[in-house]
Amino acid sequence: MRVITILIAFYIFPLFLQAGNFDFGADIAYRRGLSFQIDGTLSKISRALPFKLRIAAAYTSLDPGNPAAARRIFINNATNGTPEEEGWMWDVRFDVLYRVDWFSLKDAWFFAGPRYSWFTGRFDFVGGNEDFDIYCDQWGIGAGLQSNYPVSKKLNLVLSAGLDYYITDYLHGHDTTYHSNGEIYNGRENYNFKDADEAINQPTFVPKVAIGFSYLLY
Repeated sequence: MRVITILIAFYIFPLFLQAGNFDFGADIAYRRGLSFQIDGTLSKISRALPFKLRIAAAYTSLDPGNPAAARRIFINNATNGTPEEEGWMWDVRFDVLYRVDWFSLKDAWFFAGPRYSWFTGRFDFVGGNEDFDIYCDQWGIGAGLQSNYPVSKKLNLVLSAGLDYYITDYLHGHDTTYHSNGEIYNGRENYNFKDADEAINQPTFVPKVAIGFSYLLY
């Protein structure tokens, strides 16, 4: 699924360069952690289509969850070692943007569309001989509002806020997988997907507040 999603993104992106106006953008945001995004937006596609299309890719640093619980549920009941952890998410997203007149904002646009993410949580028990990743791929959907403020003829300051929702089908770590439908592969003791879901902080509801820019290329 990961390869298919990337191939679709690379197939769609050239279409953005063939019609209308094209803006390159980037932002820095808070999404349960520090996040960076780059995007391309196609506008003025035709008079019959009063909206914009945007494709984007982002990286976000996240708290991956509870190290001790992750070790019990996916590895074993050992408690030795000093836990260190880090988590991150890559995602791609496609949005349709529609001009709105809300909250007295200037050049405001409502946006919504699908998302696809790759989450990884890494846990390392230093001195305990345990170093493992927990990961999952997720489909999601999101929406939000952005407002553009002109800096020059081609450059805009962009402020935005939104909310994404991701669905977790499975969580995998080491040689153990818990599925949301109750299927378990090589599970530990009597743990199930609910236990894994509570231990790991993979994205579910992800608010975003961002500041960035867009530059009109043509």
